[in-house]
Amino acid sequence: MSALDDLAVKAGDDDVVGGVPARLVAAPASTGEAAALVAAARDLSVVVRGGGTKLQQGPPPRELDLIIDTRRLAGVVEHAAGDLIAVVRAGTPMAELHRLPGQQLALDAPAGATAGGTVAANASGPRRLRYGTARDLLIGITVVRPDGEIARAGGKVVKNVAGYDLGKLYTGSFGTLGLITECVFRLHPVPAATAFVRASATPGHVARILTAQLAATAVEVHAAPGADPEIAVLLEGTAAGVRDRAETVARLLDGGEITDEPPPWWGVPPPGDVTVKLTGVLSQVPALVATAVGAGATVTGSAGAGVLYAGFPAEGCDPHSRVELVRAATIRAGGHTVVLTAPDSVRDTLDMWGPVPGLALMRRVKDQFDPDHRFAPGRFVGGI
Repeated sequence: MSALDDLAVKAGDDDVVGGVPARLVAAPASTGEAAALVAAARDLSVVVRGGGTKLQQGPPPRELDLIIDTRRLAGVVEHAAGDLIAVVRAGTPMAELHRLPGQQLALDAPAGATAGGTVAANASGPRRLRYGTARDLLIGITVVRPDGEIARAGGKVVKNVAGYDLGKLYTGSFGTLGLITECVFRLHPVPAATAFVRASATPGHVARILTAQLAATAVEVHAAPGADPEIAVLLEGTAAGVRDRAETVARLLDGGEITDEPPPWWGVPPPGDVTVKLTGVLSQVPALVATAVGAGATVTGSAGAGVLYAGFPAEGCDPHSRVELVRAATIRAGGHTVVLTAPDSVRDTLDMWGPVPGLALMRRVKDQFDPDHRFAPGRFVGGI
């Protein structure tokens, strides 16, 4: 019997990706088992599923025979505190990685998300301003290629740059190049003290904070139709240093409130039936916020990093015109608009990824790694 016969079971009612039901589901428990499964499933179309927190993002697959579930590929293999690294299996919940003793994986992913899914989506949150995204914190990776071969890259030291950087290639690939089975992450010490500074926002506030060089960990904004926009700044470090910097930030924000707790909208996706990710250069963030709010969206995100999220209601909303409006604004701002979620009724008719430079190169990479286009077919940019 093949690994497919051993591991695959009939899909259930919940085994659906973008409205497309799968035929089979398999959950390998090791890299070797995963490689045998992928090799045995060479004639099947495949979507990889971790915690499912981002499974409905992107267009539906053109076809779906098999979901590879990583829930059994879980656990911390090694936590080398002295080297500030952790080796983890791809199905490890991010909640477990948020509890490492004395150290942190500084990725603000949902607790139910998995390490592999976070890398595959290049996910991050408010703290990206200081620590970067998954692409910046990943220093080693193990993958199963679509032909069933196992590939490894990087290592277990932060300065290891040997070999082809598969980690950066697979980060943000949304499962189109194969199955991630293990990740090596760079960690950071847990800060001794933290503080948030909150205030009503004006267009010049973000620039004041960034140019003051106060080493803010995050600078987030929140804006909604009919409400005053807000800004919140996260500071980390020693108790004395955080206290002094928080007082400076409060003055720069014209009387901000210093608190131990984040605002309720901090790191939370904006409400809406259609949600989009907006990027642009920092100088254009106020214009992007104004355009999205003017179109009826609630906006949250990293004003300090030029990454925003907007949510539109379905009621009385033409999602196509709203998306094109904000997409035009992000293009003017030197960025992009990506539709993250949308109702099934409009998903197929929305351009979820928009224009992306380098598409021809991305197609060649896909052809090289997955010549039969079996992994997440049609889910990525340009129908890759």
